[in-house]
Amino acid sequence: MDKINVYNLKGNKTVIVEKPKVFAFKPRKDLIEIASEVSQSHRTQPQGRNKRAGLRNVAVSWGTGHAMARTPRIKGSGFSTAHNAGRVPYAKGGRTTHPIKVEKNLNKKINRTVNKISIASAISASGNIDWIKKRGHIIDKIPEIPLVVDDKIQTIKKTSKLYSILEDLGLKQDLLRAKIKNKKIRPGKGKRRGRKYKNSKSILLVIKEDFGIVRAGRNISGIDIITIQNLSINELAPGGLSGRLILWTQSAFNELNNYEEII
Repeated sequence: MDKINVYNLKGNKTVIVEKPKVFAFKPRKDLIEIASEVSQSHRTQPQGRNKRAGLRNVAVSWGTGHAMARTPRIKGSGFSTAHNAGRVPYAKGGRTTHPIKVEKNLNKKINRTVNKISIASAISASGNIDWIKKRGHIIDKIPEIPLVVDDKIQTIKKTSKLYSILEDLGLKQDLLRAKIKNKKIRPGKGKRRGRKYKNSKSILLVIKEDFGIVRAGRNISGIDIITIQNLSINELAPGGLSGRLILWTQSAFNELNNYEEII
């Protein structure tokens, strides 16, 4: 079995651990994309139209014999134009035909075993240099892939201290890429809904326990911090694109042996 070095907070080698078998698993790109699509469907907020839209009036049709269209017309308005009524979809200004409904089920489903295989595939892809480069990460100065750091990093409570540690581990270039080069303005209405900018993803820091590091890393652009228990396809392969650059803590890295049962 392959061996992996564990680095301290200064970027120096400390101990050697065994590489989990999940990194030998052949990634399934198709299953990763399916699992990501299913996961994103669970985050979609239902929307619909009011059932009484266009019906809050006293419009009735005059019927035949008036040399007028049978479009409902508001009472007391005489020869009102059709759009004042709003009851009929074919009239200008009328209600929508068969509008979308809140009751529509948008959640997609996935087999439990397939979901486990997709997560194992995403973890395996994160240990492959070719997959990581294809996703756009800069790993020229990173000493080793997968990259494992000592558990002491979980106790960091200062953003500046955490950033200096990431620099010592060779992750500075990728953090700058996410902060400066790939910051784009979102097209469409999202600009006025609190999400004007799109920032690319940088490293994912997987920990075993949080002793303050989540608070310290929330202001570093592109970085995500998550516990090994909450690991999901959204963090491992954002947007369905596998090969994310991951920094593992030693205790979280050892937990990956639990994925051997599906290999």
